Amino acid sequence: MKYTTRQYGMFVIALLITAVFLFPIYWMITTSVKPIQDVFATPPMIFPETIQFSAYIKNIVEDQSILLYLKNSLIIAIGTSLLTLLLALPAAYAMARFRLKGSGIFLLILLVTQMVPGIMTAMPLFILFSHFNLLNSYVALIIGNTTLALPFAILIMRPFFLSIPRGLEDAAVIDGCNRFTAFVKVVLPLTKPTLLTVGTFSFLFAWGDLIFALTLATDEKIRPLTMGLTKFIGQYGTQWDGLMAVSTIAAAPIIIMFILLQKYIVSGITAGSEK
Repeated sequence: MKYTTRQYGMFVIALLITAVFLFPIYWMITTSVKPIQDVFATPPMIFPETIQFSAYIKNIVEDQSILLYLKNSLIIAIGTSLLTLLLALPAAYAMARFRLKGSGIFLLILLVTQMVPGIMTAMPLFILFSHFNLLNSYVALIIGNTTLALPFAILIMRPFFLSIPRGLEDAAVIDGCNRFTAFVKVVLPLTKPTLLTVGTFSFLFAWGDLIFALTLATDEKIRPLTMGLTKFIGQYGTQWDGLMAVSTIAAAPIIIMFILLQKYIVSGITAGSEK
């Protein structure tokens, strides 16, 4: 198969753009394995001459406090994904299948909430959770992150439900199913790409959260990994090797997840786009 000059040009441009976006990740990883004197070398060392893993050994093997932050992040991120899916599924399905009064206004509200900075919701949630004694708990952080992930999830899932023919559910009802069982047995199995997409992005939102971690949790036993990263930034300097090592560990689950699920994520985002 022969490629035209235009196709080669587009390939080179795409390769350059990819390299620009991936360079910060490369720099983070190489900084984590450089000796500290090489980190401050002038000019900067693009390719490390010496590779060592002392930053990983110091912050994971010798000092295992980061593992607690990592566990907290996993609990919060997984909990946020599950709660987001649990709430977004019926909401998106109802907006796609039923003629609800005010659904257009509700969609507009969902779009507007995507433009609201998370810091604007942190203080109201802090006041609300303080009345219910939910501060310094996984529940508070999970609910807080869900408030950001839920509008996105509904907006992604609703077009997919619109793309599924109603005839599939009508046929299931004729065969003896009610509306709920038709949804569970017919519609839900078709939503795998969208569920993975929404679940992955909800996990990502919670995994990278810092605002709610600062405002809703002051107990170190509850705080996620993003707060653990701040330990390396002090008044008199930054421990760049340790910071980059822990940042690499923090980024690894997201990178692995997107590599393994990229096919489903792309199809989930584009599903129902013709509607």
